[in-house]
Amino acid sequence: MKRFLSIFLVSLLSLNLYSHPWKPSHYVIVDTDGGIDDMRAITMLLASPDVRVLAITVSPGALSAENAYIKVKSLLNSFYHEGIPVGINRSSNYKSPEYPVALQTFWGEEKGVSAIDAPDYLKMIGGILSAEKTKISFICLGSMSTAFLALQNIPDFRQHVKEFIWSADGSGYTGGFNYNIDKNAPTGILKQEILVKVVRKYELNNTEFYNEELIRTITALNNKYSKRISALFDTDIAKNHKFSFEGTDEMSALFLHFPDLFINKTAGNITDCTPSDLTGLRNGVVRILKGETASRNQVMRELPVDPSFYFEDISPSVKEIIDKYGIDEWTSGVLANELHRHLGVFAIIGVKMGIRAREYFNTGVDEFYAISFAGSIPPLSCMNDGLQVSTELKEINFIYGLDSNIYRELVRKNSIKYWLNLDRHEIFVIEEIQ
Repeated sequence: MKRFLSIFLVSLLSLNLYSHPWKPSHYVIVDTDGGIDDMRAITMLLASPDVRVLAITVSPGALSAENAYIKVKSLLNSFYHEGIPVGINRSSNYKSPEYPVALQTFWGEEKGVSAIDAPDYLKMIGGILSAEKTKISFICLGSMSTAFLALQNIPDFRQHVKEFIWSADGSGYTGGFNYNIDKNAPTGILKQEILVKVVRKYELNNTEFYNEELIRTITALNNKYSKRISALFDTDIAKNHKFSFEGTDEMSALFLHFPDLFINKTAGNITDCTPSDLTGLRNGVVRILKGETASRNQVMRELPVDPSFYFEDISPSVKEIIDKYGIDEWTSGVLANELHRHLGVFAIIGVKMGIRAREYFNTGVDEFYAISFAGSIPPLSCMNDGLQVSTELKEINFIYGLDSNIYRELVRKNSIKYWLNLDRHEIFVIEEIQ
């Protein structure tokens, strides 16, 4: 689905910008009931460049729909994915037990997050399906209540949804917690023609899925997604609850990426999917969290991160820029400035702006277009006079002239400084325009 965003840094670019077409393999809507395993599953889906999370809905289960909504919104906000729509299913009669472990698990900062004005799930799903032309997978991490009601009440649902992926426990799809929340929902969905893939929890040989080695490996990845999951295992809540170390709803995320790691038995439109390769599944978690599910580059496998590879003036800042803003901003900045043929402040700001827009929706480089209003006269037209960088460069330009070597050297020096010190989460104001 194409995204539209207006990002104001007082001025914007003024061209229609289109990128080379590339699509992830999976477009998904996720329904969650707020369990701790749901947090891991959603985080993995958000981390994968081969998955596009179009929307998340919440329904009662481990938590009430209202508390699950707060958890999901806080998680998305913590990743700066505020643009992903979240809808709430208040139609279910199920009364959540509000499991203490789920309620106390930290997904993100909850201050200021409320479910009072949360969008209705049916209206939101209908809007997503009408805008997205690619067929989607509907992933149910709790009950199938939301999926079943959407199937009944959204006329085009059958044409736009290619499959249901439902997380179930070891007893299969006719028993267990997720089944008992709303028995009518799976009964109804299993009778219709859309494919249903029932993914079981991992319970081979009674082995804990998250062992010490896997947790250490996740922690060492040190990106925003791995940090959220590894932080869970540092809490007393997780350490004292066996469920925290089991592989349950995250098996759905693994199945989406690596179905060959499961034993899949199909009868009619139903496929029973049982995890079978423990080593492969654990490696799959790492690959997803590292973002290694799709190639990001077209010619090079990756850009060097070794500071010694770069010129002496920028070498001291390489690691700090990557640690502060991520590898995406670093590689995009390197490529943009090489294409630009000099290291410039305005190119750096443009990179930060584009990364922030993609981050807001958690979308790919080929799934939105930008309309920019910066004009075509370099270099000052690219930024508003209110920016400090523009003021400083005006003075440099006035003294030395645009074509002087001193001007170019000072531009380069300032560009490195601003690349290092300007945080894309602080310098842009994002507004939704109707």
